[in-house]
Amino acid sequence: MKFALVNPNWDFQGSIYFGCREAHIPLELMFAYDQIVASGHEALLVDAHTNRLTLDQARRKVHAFGPHFLVIPTAPSYLFWRCPPPELRVPMEWFGGLDTGNVKAVRVAIGPHPSATPAATLRKTNCDVALRGEADQTLAQLASRSWSEIAGCCFRTEQGVHISADQGVTDMRMLRPLDFHNYAVENHWHRHHVFTDDQALGAELEFARGCPWACVFCNKTLFRNKFRERCVDAVMREVDALLARGVTYIYFIDEVFGAGRGTQNLLKAIAERPVQIGLQTRIDLWSEETLELLGRAHCISMECGIESITDEGRQELNKNCRMSTDRMAELLLYARRHIPWVQANLILTPQDDRGQTHEWQEHLRARGVWVSEPVPMFPFPGSPLYEKTFGMLPDDQAWERAHAFYTSTFADKGYSDIQEQKPVPLEDLENAHLSHL
Repeated sequence: MKFALVNPNWDFQGSIYFGCREAHIPLELMFAYDQIVASGHEALLVDAHTNRLTLDQARRKVHAFGPHFLVIPTAPSYLFWRCPPPELRVPMEWFGGLDTGNVKAVRVAIGPHPSATPAATLRKTNCDVALRGEADQTLAQLASRSWSEIAGCCFRTEQGVHISADQGVTDMRMLRPLDFHNYAVENHWHRHHVFTDDQALGAELEFARGCPWACVFCNKTLFRNKFRERCVDAVMREVDALLARGVTYIYFIDEVFGAGRGTQNLLKAIAERPVQIGLQTRIDLWSEETLELLGRAHCISMECGIESITDEGRQELNKNCRMSTDRMAELLLYARRHIPWVQANLILTPQDDRGQTHEWQEHLRARGVWVSEPVPMFPFPGSPLYEKTFGMLPDDQAWERAHAFYTSTFADKGYSDIQEQKPVPLEDLENAHLSHL
């Protein structure tokens, strides 16, 4: 059997999407590629975003391959499954435009939308299968097992839609190190969360998946939830493969880098390589000693989720943080002594006084630590915030409901400075794809 794994050339015009708009390595498709090949099948990876392919150019590649399964994610890279574009405009356009000619391919959607709202995803994209949860291993199973036996597999039947109660959860020990033979590393110039103009190749890797905390705003419950750590040797083989291709900067996409037992061993190994790194984490996971180790491992970008400057605010967000604000500030400033870019992220909460927040921001900014403006929270379907906001689990109108709530709430208060300031209604965005077909 043949699987075509396609990362669209993403377009975020009109969207409230607040993730990075540059191309990122589609690690979920690359891990699935290896699992598919290991199962005795053929795979084709088409990364239209990195390679700036048009829909027509990607179609020709898919046609020539003649797949039995056509796979498209509903968010751009694992890094942004937690904050995806709410609309399915791009996957709808690419499923519709990648007509596979003589071979009738089974259309498979993976990502946060099928994980939270599989029936709506099947309806909107007109795909045949929606896989809930992580699809690294379950994609290959579509060719050899009854779909009703596959964890997270949702599909149409004569009786209606079969919705799996389970989520796909990947055994991280089964993921072989990526060798990047099927990826145009040399075309990936973006260095995530680096704000200098240096011309150098960047890449993304994954050391650990999931998070042991359950912050109310975090959209990871239905995928990438359970914390798991990969083998340090496997990750270092990937680091060395990228170094051999000219990469000088690697960003770790982990939900919370530093939560696992192997972190220090990984950093010690990286310290011996000529590579810089970036990551996102919680500052309360670190000490002066481990921050020094992070600096020796050539970390140049550290993004820390603080969320609120008060104990009450952090409790409201269920941060489960046992460190005081003063101690976190102390560690952020210590980190800045060893790391060129240290960022503290804040979220809008009713518990925080705006004046106090401004004073805290200015105190750290004056000493070289960048502190974000408090950002509004989007109630992503499947997140604790969604259930708290609407008092219900996600249904087929979940994304429309969340989008309308968000835009009506923050249209006057203001969106994040990295978002569209005049977002288009979700329904209009999803209907817009019809003009491209």
